[in-house]
Amino acid sequence: MVAAANLVEVAALVGDTARATILAALMGGQALTGSELAYLARVSRPTASEHLLKLVEARLVAVTKQGRYRYYRIASPLVARMLESIIAVAAIEVPSRYQPRSIRDDALRFARTCYDHLAGQVGVAIADALVANGHIVLTEDGGEVTDAGARFLTEFGADLRSRGKRIFCRPCLDWSERRYHVAGLVGAQIWRRCLDLGWLIRERDSRALRLTAAGRTGLFDTFGVDLSSEGLERAKPPDVASAVKVPLRA
Repeated sequence: MVAAANLVEVAALVGDTARATILAALMGGQALTGSELAYLARVSRPTASEHLLKLVEARLVAVTKQGRYRYYRIASPLVARMLESIIAVAAIEVPSRYQPRSIRDDALRFARTCYDHLAGQVGVAIADALVANGHIVLTEDGGEVTDAGARFLTEFGADLRSRGKRIFCRPCLDWSERRYHVAGLVGAQIWRRCLDLGWLIRERDSRALRLTAAGRTGLFDTFGVDLSSEGLERAKPPDVASAVKVPLRA
């Protein structure tokens, strides 16, 4: 079957350590050069070029030439959703090997980009606040913005008009929190607005985001999100695994 053969090809491409690292880096949402991706994957520039050629040919990655540089990005939201799902399965379903937590790991768990939207404790906290205030509804079947939510998000500065063909609002299972954050156009617009306001800043060579003082105040004043260690602990369900609203195993 053609579909089965294609599945094998995609699995083989994603299953290589260097290519998986490249794809994970591009899930930060930024277009990166071959040299940057070679550095992040810890391979030589020629080796990175070979990997990127395969990913481009398979339409998992798209490339744009600007001057003498080539910039690579995830090819489509569909590819991003596939990678999100793989990361979630790897983090939740597969028995983990013990690795000591690092400062880098903690930064990713606190706040990171998941393709074009917010993830980690910050992303989940915003989703929880939107649900609690009746602005959005998130279920395993999808997401919906209420009339009150549309007004609230528009006042916040999110542009919800240019939907195009992309999904408007959907839940995305957060691999570190094992709960939902907001994806789709709504999630992308929330992240864009937080970036424009200077509430969150990208960390160098990482998907991790740094929360600014203005962001801590702004997220509390706007969404009622308390990102102090005490606030996050109060917001955490007694059993985090039980808070997942989708079945982890069929």
